[in-house]
Amino acid sequence: MSAPSRIPAMPSRRLFLGAATATTMALATDLTLGVRSAHAADSAYVMGYFTESPNGLGTDYGLHLAVSTDSLNWTPLNQNNPVVTPTAGAGGLRDPFIMRKRDGTFVVLATDLKGTDWGYNSQYIHVWDSPDLRTFTNYRRPRLHDMVTHSWAPEAFWDASRNQYAILYSSVNSSGHNVLMVNHTSDFTTVSAPQVFFNPGYDVIDGDMAVGVNGVNYLYFKSSRTGGLVGARSTSLNPGSFTPFSTSVAHGGTEAPTLVKSLTSNTWYLWGDTYTPNGVFYAWRADDLASGTWTPVDQRLYTHPVNAKHCTIAPITGPEYSNLLARWGAPAWNRLKSYNYPARYVRHADYTARIDTYPFDPYTDSQWKLVPGLADASGVSFQSVSHPDRHLRHYDFALRLDVNDGTGAFAQEATFHRVAGLADASWSSFRSHNQPTRHIRHSGYALRIDPISTATDRADATFSVGH
Repeated sequence: MSAPSRIPAMPSRRLFLGAATATTMALATDLTLGVRSAHAADSAYVMGYFTESPNGLGTDYGLHLAVSTDSLNWTPLNQNNPVVTPTAGAGGLRDPFIMRKRDGTFVVLATDLKGTDWGYNSQYIHVWDSPDLRTFTNYRRPRLHDMVTHSWAPEAFWDASRNQYAILYSSVNSSGHNVLMVNHTSDFTTVSAPQVFFNPGYDVIDGDMAVGVNGVNYLYFKSSRTGGLVGARSTSLNPGSFTPFSTSVAHGGTEAPTLVKSLTSNTWYLWGDTYTPNGVFYAWRADDLASGTWTPVDQRLYTHPVNAKHCTIAPITGPEYSNLLARWGAPAWNRLKSYNYPARYVRHADYTARIDTYPFDPYTDSQWKLVPGLADASGVSFQSVSHPDRHLRHYDFALRLDVNDGTGAFAQEATFHRVAGLADASWSSFRSHNQPTRHIRHSGYALRIDPISTATDRADATFSVGH
């Protein structure tokens, strides 16, 4: 067989210095094949994403990061700002992907596209190397093909039979519709000639792989036939060997499947990103990946970063988790999610407090700094991020956003005591400081302080404090 043709990468445009730690390098000897190449030492997760909001106020086409200890509830890093942004091509990215390489370091891939100009047909992808996701080096743009079409949602996996990495992406070939293509590489710089990896005969995009799970390889993708996420499987990694087998899952129009294996149980999670409505993640779970059936995860159990789109999730070690928080920092603000309406978050609108369905703009109307209580430092006051001179206070029992006038009355009305959630002790409820028989609750989606007596009242008065 003749050697595959080689397509050179664009030269590096951006460089940050960094080196793999001894701990990270040692992990390279403990790699096991599987989704995102988990290590025995892994105990947390990192998410990569870009951001879009309904009116564009929270839109940014750089690489954003968040961390989690359970893969369900996420802490955005760097105040939900990008940690690195492409400097060539379209000058922005979509669909980032993070993978730990065989040497224990990371590689980051992304679509070369800024915004939604779907006619921008880049044959290149963005690539960075990183020892620790705190620095990013050797930025380059490998060219994957010479067709007049795109290279969307690149991902990668280790193909042991070829002793190379495989780059999987969506593109339109001679079939006239999107298929999943593959190139092989040893360094994410020089790549082999492209091949069709998966073509079921209709439009498919956003391939995500779980490799070597009990001897089977799984491919999830967005299907144009179902509008949702469908799985295929094969006992090899050969192009053309995958056969669809699973039921389709969707919540509205759903794309960008991300498979995540729990680090503490046999549970698998499948994340999907909706485009109707814009920018909402939903999660499903399965205890057996081979079953091809998925159960929706209760929205109370997970919270994704605000405005996040098309995520990638990779396992990391405990020290890597701590080092990412130390390098980039946790947000200085929180969001509050309703217990019995978990698609809704506390926000202010026209200076009144309410719970509204995510996503919305201005998204900063749902961000709060929980500061020491103005009347009692053991309590809490809610300072608005978008209007920092204003705090939530009750007035005639209704909650509204007012300017702190410095009076004792305002301080009393703007102070609350955080207690165990009245409907779920793992959540939170907030008791009024100067009306101690009343708690914050929603009624008709508006926030107020009321006495709490029924199960419905308790659910209305319970919130999660997250990001």
